[in-house]
Amino acid sequence: MHDTNNKAFQDRTYISGDGLTLYLRDYDPGPAVTDGRLPVICLPGLTRNSRDFHALALVLSCDPLSARRVIALDYRGRGLSDRDGNKANYNLAVEAQDVIDACAFLNIDRAAFIGTSRGGLILHLLAVMKPGLMAAAVLNDIGPVIEADGLMKIRDDLNGARLPRDMQEAVTLLKLRHGADFPALSNDDWAEMAAAIYREIDGHLVPDADPAIARQLLSIDFTKPLKDLWAHYEDFAPLPLMVVRGENSALLSENTLTAMADRHPDLKIVRVPGQGHPPLLHLEPALSNVREFLSAV
Repeated sequence: MHDTNNKAFQDRTYISGDGLTLYLRDYDPGPAVTDGRLPVICLPGLTRNSRDFHALALVLSCDPLSARRVIALDYRGRGLSDRDGNKANYNLAVEAQDVIDACAFLNIDRAAFIGTSRGGLILHLLAVMKPGLMAAAVLNDIGPVIEADGLMKIRDDLNGARLPRDMQEAVTLLKLRHGADFPALSNDDWAEMAAAIYREIDGHLVPDADPAIARQLLSIDFTKPLKDLWAHYEDFAPLPLMVVRGENSALLSENTLTAMADRHPDLKIVRVPGQGHPPLLHLEPALSNVREFLSAV
Protein backbone atom coordinates (compact mmCIF):
# COMPACT_ATOMS: atom_id res chain seq x y z
CA MET A 1 0.00 0.00 0.00
CA HIS A 2 1.03 3.60 -0.50
CA ASP A 3 2.06 4.56 3.01
CA THR A 4 3.62 1.40 4.41
CA ASN A 5 7.07 2.88 3.84
CA ASN A 6 6.52 6.40 5.12
CA LYS A 7 10.04 6.53 6.59
CA ALA A 8 11.25 6.91 3.02
CA PHE A 9 10.09 10.51 2.91
CA GLN A 10 9.89 13.61 5.08
CA ASP A 11 6.64 15.55 5.51
CA ARG A 12 7.37 19.20 4.82
CA THR A 13 5.34 22.38 4.50
CA TYR A 14 5.98 25.81 3.04
CA ILE A 15 4.01 29.04 2.80
CA SER A 16 2.55 30.19 -0.52
CA GLY A 17 2.81 33.79 -1.65
CA ASP A 18 -0.69 34.45 -0.34
CA GLY A 19 -0.18 32.79 3.02
CA LEU A 20 -1.48 29.21 2.61
CA THR A 21 0.40 26.33 4.21
CA LEU A 22 1.19 23.84 1.46
CA TYR A 23 2.43 20.30 1.86
CA LEU A 24 4.99 18.18 0.05
CA ARG A 25 6.73 14.85 0.43
CA ASP A 26 10.49 14.91 0.27
CA TYR A 27 12.14 11.59 -0.63
CA ASP A 28 15.76 12.60 -0.08
CA PRO A 29 18.37 9.85 0.27
CA GLY A 30 21.06 12.51 0.76
CA PRO A 31 23.70 14.14 -1.45
CA ALA A 32 26.21 11.35 -0.93
CA VAL A 33 23.77 8.93 -2.55
CA THR A 34 22.31 11.16 -5.27
CA ASP A 35 25.85 12.16 -6.37
CA GLY A 36 24.82 15.47 -7.94
CA ARG A 37 21.94 14.06 -9.97
CA LEU A 38 19.09 16.51 -10.50
CA PRO A 39 16.03 16.08 -8.27
CA VAL A 40 12.70 15.00 -9.72
CA ILE A 41 9.57 17.01 -8.90
CA CYS A 42 6.23 15.25 -9.33
CA LEU A 43 3.00 17.14 -9.99
CA PRO A 44 -0.31 15.25 -9.66
CA GLY A 45 -3.63 15.51 -11.46
CA LEU A 46 -6.62 17.81 -10.94
CA THR A 47 -7.95 16.49 -7.63
CA ARG A 48 -5.06 14.18 -6.81
CA ASN A 49 -2.14 14.50 -4.42
CA SER A 50 1.40 13.45 -3.59
CA ARG A 51 0.35 9.91 -2.61
CA ASP A 52 -0.10 9.09 -6.31
CA PHE A 53 3.68 9.15 -6.72
CA HIS A 54 4.70 7.14 -3.67
CA ALA A 55 5.56 3.90 -5.48
CA LEU A 56 7.42 5.74 -8.25
CA ALA A 57 9.28 7.91 -5.73
CA LEU A 58 10.44 4.84 -3.83
CA VAL A 59 11.92 3.34 -6.99
CA LEU A 60 13.66 6.55 -8.05
CA SER A 61 14.96 7.54 -4.61
CA CYS A 62 16.10 4.04 -3.61
CA ASP A 63 17.77 3.06 -6.88
CA PRO A 64 21.13 1.56 -5.85
CA LEU A 65 22.87 2.87 -8.98
CA SER A 66 21.21 6.22 -9.72
CA ALA A 67 19.18 7.38 -6.72
CA ARG A 68 17.56 10.79 -6.94
CA ARG A 69 15.81 13.12 -4.57
CA VAL A 70 12.09 13.08 -5.39
CA ILE A 71 9.62 15.77 -4.38
CA ALA A 72 5.85 15.18 -4.65
CA LEU A 73 3.48 18.10 -4.11
CA ASP A 74 -0.02 18.57 -2.77
CA TYR A 75 -1.38 21.64 -4.57
CA ARG A 76 -3.50 24.09 -2.61
CA GLY A 77 -6.86 22.50 -1.84
CA ARG A 78 -5.53 18.95 -2.18
CA GLY A 79 -4.23 16.40 0.27
CA LEU A 80 -2.63 17.93 3.35
CA SER A 81 -2.38 21.45 1.92
CA ASP A 82 -4.68 24.25 3.04
CA ARG A 83 -7.97 24.76 1.24
CA ASP A 84 -8.20 28.17 -0.43
CA GLY A 85 -11.02 30.46 0.65
CA ASN A 86 -10.87 32.13 -2.75
CA LYS A 87 -11.93 29.29 -5.05
CA ALA A 88 -10.86 31.29 -8.12
CA ASN A 89 -7.26 30.60 -7.07
CA TYR A 90 -7.65 26.98 -8.14
CA ASN A 91 -6.14 27.79 -11.51
CA LEU A 92 -3.03 26.84 -13.45
CA ALA A 93 -1.18 30.14 -13.06
CA VAL A 94 -1.55 30.24 -9.27
CA GLU A 95 -0.64 26.58 -8.94
CA ALA A 96 2.41 27.04 -11.18
CA GLN A 97 3.57 29.86 -8.92
CA ASP A 98 3.10 27.57 -5.92
CA VAL A 99 5.45 25.09 -7.60
CA ILE A 100 8.02 27.85 -8.10
CA ASP A 101 7.63 28.81 -4.43
CA ALA A 102 8.14 25.17 -3.39
CA CYS A 103 11.38 25.01 -5.35
CA ALA A 104 12.59 28.25 -3.75
CA PHE A 105 11.75 26.85 -0.31
CA LEU A 106 13.74 23.69 -1.09
CA ASN A 107 16.65 25.66 -2.63
CA ILE A 108 16.14 23.81 -5.92
CA ASP A 109 17.12 25.93 -8.92
CA ARG A 110 16.96 23.17 -11.54
CA ALA A 111 15.10 19.86 -11.68
CA ALA A 112 13.45 17.27 -13.87
CA PHE A 113 9.66 17.39 -13.69
CA ILE A 114 6.93 14.78 -14.04
CA GLY A 115 3.44 16.15 -14.56
CA THR A 116 0.37 13.93 -14.58
CA SER A 117 -2.71 15.41 -16.29
CA ARG A 118 -3.22 18.78 -14.51
CA GLY A 119 0.43 18.59 -13.50
CA GLY A 120 1.45 18.49 -17.15
CA LEU A 121 -0.66 21.56 -17.88
CA ILE A 122 1.12 23.34 -15.04
CA LEU A 123 4.43 22.38 -16.67
CA HIS A 124 3.30 24.14 -19.87
CA LEU A 125 3.02 27.36 -17.85
CA LEU A 126 6.14 26.70 -15.79
CA ALA A 127 8.23 26.45 -18.96
CA VAL A 128 7.23 30.06 -19.68
CA MET A 129 7.16 31.47 -16.14
CA LYS A 130 10.50 30.01 -14.96
CA PRO A 131 12.27 28.49 -17.97
CA GLY A 132 15.61 27.92 -16.26
CA LEU A 133 14.03 25.77 -13.56
CA MET A 134 13.08 22.87 -15.82
CA ALA A 135 15.85 20.60 -17.09
CA ALA A 136 13.52 17.97 -18.58
CA ALA A 137 9.84 17.07 -18.48
CA VAL A 138 7.62 14.00 -18.55
CA LEU A 139 4.01 14.71 -19.54
CA ASN A 140 1.81 11.89 -18.28
CA ASP A 141 -1.25 11.55 -20.52
CA ILE A 142 -1.52 15.24 -21.25
CA GLY A 143 -0.56 17.64 -24.00
CA PRO A 144 -1.41 21.10 -25.29
CA VAL A 145 -4.81 19.91 -26.57
CA ILE A 146 -7.42 18.39 -24.25
CA GLU A 147 -10.14 16.29 -25.81
CA ALA A 148 -13.56 17.64 -24.82
CA ASP A 149 -15.09 14.18 -24.50
CA GLY A 150 -12.38 13.14 -22.10
CA LEU A 151 -12.76 16.25 -19.96
CA MET A 152 -16.53 15.79 -19.82
CA LYS A 153 -15.95 12.24 -18.68
CA ILE A 154 -13.75 13.50 -15.85
CA ARG A 155 -16.30 16.21 -14.98
CA ASP A 156 -19.12 13.70 -14.68
CA ASP A 157 -17.05 11.17 -12.77
CA LEU A 158 -15.74 13.64 -10.19
CA ASN A 159 -19.09 15.28 -9.61
CA GLY A 160 -21.31 12.21 -9.77
CA ALA A 161 -19.40 9.45 -8.03
CA ARG A 162 -20.99 7.83 -4.99
CA LEU A 163 -18.96 8.12 -1.78
CA PRO A 164 -17.71 4.78 -0.43
CA ARG A 165 -18.49 3.63 3.10
CA ASP A 166 -15.02 2.16 3.60
CA MET A 167 -11.80 1.51 1.70
CA GLN A 168 -12.94 -1.90 0.49
CA GLU A 169 -16.00 -0.35 -1.12
CA ALA A 170 -13.80 2.43 -2.52
CA VAL A 171 -11.80 -0.21 -4.40
CA THR A 172 -15.00 -1.83 -5.70
CA LEU A 173 -16.41 1.49 -6.90
CA LEU A 174 -13.16 2.48 -8.62
CA LYS A 175 -13.17 -0.81 -10.51
CA LEU A 176 -16.77 -0.25 -11.59
CA ARG A 177 -16.06 3.27 -12.76
CA HIS A 178 -12.68 2.76 -14.43
CA GLY A 179 -12.14 -0.97 -14.86
CA ALA A 180 -12.92 -0.96 -18.58
CA ASP A 181 -10.15 1.59 -19.18
CA PHE A 182 -7.64 -0.14 -16.88
CA PRO A 183 -7.79 -3.90 -17.49
CA ALA A 184 -4.04 -4.12 -16.80
CA LEU A 185 -4.39 -3.24 -13.10
CA SER A 186 -4.16 -5.83 -10.35
CA ASN A 187 -6.20 -5.85 -7.15
CA ASP A 188 -3.22 -4.34 -5.34
CA ASP A 189 -3.05 -1.55 -7.92
CA TRP A 190 -6.71 -0.70 -7.34
CA ALA A 191 -6.17 -0.72 -3.58
CA GLU A 192 -3.21 1.64 -3.91
CA MET A 193 -5.25 3.94 -6.12
CA ALA A 194 -8.06 4.06 -3.57
CA ALA A 195 -5.60 4.84 -0.77
CA ALA A 196 -4.20 7.72 -2.81
CA ILE A 197 -7.59 9.20 -3.72
CA TYR A 198 -9.55 8.93 -0.47
CA ARG A 199 -8.99 10.10 3.09
CA GLU A 200 -11.17 9.87 6.17
CA ILE A 201 -12.33 13.35 7.21
CA ASP A 202 -14.82 13.86 10.05
CA GLY A 203 -15.63 10.16 10.03
CA HIS A 204 -16.38 9.97 6.32
CA LEU A 205 -14.26 8.61 3.47
CA VAL A 206 -14.06 11.38 0.87
CA PRO A 207 -11.88 12.37 -2.09
CA ASP A 208 -8.89 14.20 -0.65
CA ALA A 209 -9.52 17.55 -2.35
CA ASP A 210 -11.67 20.65 -1.97
CA PRO A 211 -14.99 19.80 -3.72
CA ALA A 212 -14.90 23.24 -5.33
CA ILE A 213 -12.11 22.03 -7.63
CA ALA A 214 -14.29 19.37 -9.25
CA ARG A 215 -17.26 21.75 -9.38
CA GLN A 216 -15.22 24.15 -11.53
CA LEU A 217 -15.60 21.69 -14.40
CA LEU A 218 -19.38 22.16 -14.30
CA SER A 219 -18.99 25.74 -15.50
CA ILE A 220 -17.12 24.87 -18.72
CA ASP A 221 -19.11 25.60 -21.88
CA PHE A 222 -18.43 22.57 -24.04
CA THR A 223 -20.29 24.09 -26.99
CA LYS A 224 -17.14 26.17 -27.53
CA PRO A 225 -13.67 24.87 -28.40
CA LEU A 226 -11.38 24.34 -25.43
CA LYS A 227 -8.38 26.63 -25.27
CA ASP A 228 -5.15 24.96 -26.34
CA LEU A 229 -1.61 25.49 -25.04
CA TRP A 230 0.37 25.19 -28.27
CA ALA A 231 2.07 28.56 -27.69
CA HIS A 232 3.29 27.32 -24.31
CA TYR A 233 4.29 23.93 -25.72
CA GLU A 234 6.85 25.68 -27.94
CA ASP A 235 8.85 26.50 -24.80
CA PHE A 236 9.58 22.79 -24.34
CA ALA A 237 11.61 22.89 -27.58
CA PRO A 238 15.09 23.08 -25.98
CA LEU A 239 14.29 20.48 -23.32
CA PRO A 240 14.35 16.69 -23.25
CA LEU A 241 10.65 15.82 -23.35
CA MET A 242 8.71 12.58 -22.96
CA VAL A 243 4.99 12.01 -23.17
CA VAL A 244 3.23 8.92 -21.80
CA ARG A 245 -0.19 7.99 -23.18
CA GLY A 246 -2.56 5.39 -21.82
CA GLU A 247 -3.89 3.14 -24.57
CA ASN A 248 -7.47 3.90 -23.52
CA SER A 249 -7.01 7.58 -22.76
CA ALA A 250 -9.90 9.84 -23.74
CA LEU A 251 -8.02 13.03 -22.82
CA LEU A 252 -4.92 12.82 -25.01
CA SER A 253 -5.47 11.77 -28.62
CA GLU A 254 -3.11 10.10 -31.06
CA ASN A 255 -3.60 13.09 -33.38
CA THR A 256 -2.30 15.40 -30.68
CA LEU A 257 0.67 13.09 -30.10
CA THR A 258 1.53 13.28 -33.78
CA ALA A 259 1.32 17.07 -33.74
CA MET A 260 3.48 17.21 -30.60
CA ALA A 261 6.14 15.09 -32.27
CA ASP A 262 6.06 17.31 -35.35
CA ARG A 263 6.82 20.34 -33.19
CA HIS A 264 9.39 18.60 -30.97
CA PRO A 265 11.38 16.18 -33.20
CA ASP A 266 13.19 14.64 -30.22
CA LEU A 267 9.98 13.90 -28.33
CA LYS A 268 9.98 10.45 -26.73
CA ILE A 269 6.54 8.82 -26.87
CA VAL A 270 5.58 5.91 -24.60
CA ARG A 271 2.27 4.10 -25.09
CA VAL A 272 0.95 2.10 -22.15
CA PRO A 273 -1.32 -0.84 -22.99
CA GLY A 274 -4.27 -1.73 -20.81
CA GLN A 275 -4.49 1.64 -19.08
CA GLY A 276 -6.52 4.79 -19.52
CA HIS A 277 -6.20 8.29 -18.10
CA PRO A 278 -3.77 8.61 -16.51
CA PRO A 279 -1.48 5.56 -16.62
CA LEU A 280 0.35 4.54 -13.45
CA LEU A 281 4.00 5.45 -13.92
CA HIS A 282 5.35 2.90 -11.43
CA LEU A 283 4.07 0.03 -13.61
CA GLU A 284 5.71 -1.27 -16.79
CA PRO A 285 6.28 -0.25 -19.49
CA ALA A 286 6.07 3.31 -18.16
CA LEU A 287 8.51 2.76 -15.29
CA SER A 288 11.48 1.52 -17.31
CA ASN A 289 10.97 4.31 -19.84
CA VAL A 290 10.82 6.99 -17.15
CA ARG A 291 14.02 5.66 -15.57
CA GLU A 292 15.81 5.54 -18.92
CA PHE A 293 14.66 9.06 -19.77
CA LEU A 294 15.84 10.45 -16.44
CA SER A 295 19.19 8.68 -16.73
CA ALA A 296 20.19 11.09 -19.50
CA VAL A 297 19.31 14.20 -17.47
